[in-house]
Amino acid sequence: MDDPDHDELTRQVVDRFADTPDPRLKEVMASLVRHLHAFAREVRLSEAEWREGIEFLTRVGRITSERRQEFILLSDTLGLSMLTVAMNSARRAGATESTVLGPFHVGGAPRRGQGDDIAAGAAGTPCEVRGAVRGVDGEPIAGARIEVWQADAEGKYDVQRPELAAHRARAVLETDADGRYGYRTVVPAAYPIPDDGPVGAMLRATRRHPWRPAHLHFMIAAPGYSTLVTHVFRAGDPYLDSDAVFGVRQSLIVEWKQRPDGSLLVEFDFALDREDAVAGRPERR
Repeated sequence: MDDPDHDELTRQVVDRFADTPDPRLKEVMASLVRHLHAFAREVRLSEAEWREGIEFLTRVGRITSERRQEFILLSDTLGLSMLTVAMNSARRAGATESTVLGPFHVGGAPRRGQGDDIAAGAAGTPCEVRGAVRGVDGEPIAGARIEVWQADAEGKYDVQRPELAAHRARAVLETDADGRYGYRTVVPAAYPIPDDGPVGAMLRATRRHPWRPAHLHFMIAAPGYSTLVTHVFRAGDPYLDSDAVFGVRQSLIVEWKQRPDGSLLVEFDFALDREDAVAGRPERR
């Protein structure tokens, strides 16, 4: 026990989880130990680097609050969030692709009706967003719950503005009898993810930019259907090919059409897969 071989040490740690009653937890912890030890051996991790890693994660925890989720931001910028989404988004052909939730989703968004202005004073060019929610087989989905949130013309979300007493550019909607939805808002700008914390320091140290292309967030849920978390991106945005959180999917990029009055129109139809269709497929590991 005084100087165990590296591989033997890994085996000993894995063996300590042998009595874990939850088989999935046992599997996850054993695999985590093996991969973590393999990483340390591969890069020959120094004690100074280990300490800096611990301090980095400590800083991530300290800056995290109800209004800021630095751990999600770290996961996003390492591509782990998008990888997890991709692995767990089993879907049939024709279903709308999922992407990352992002760190700016919060509960308590106000309920709005068809055609309402959700901007609530947020700055930006007026924009109408409309479309339909259907099943992957084409059936309209009435009463689907659509949660929407976005940045404003300055690339800021309401939760990044501590002076605000109420939500802006964020709402909960419901599709009509034909599965249609629509609301008015403002055009969101491309924006840098919060880079004044440890994640930003990591990006600067690795010469990566913090920018995300302009987009709208959607979370759509309906009984009998798999919940969809996705974005709609603006065609032509300069950051589509280098999104800091790897969330762009080609099928989610659309033209935001200019109208004669200077406002924009975004039209996008969503297709949800049925829960039983997703549940019937073998789990992917």
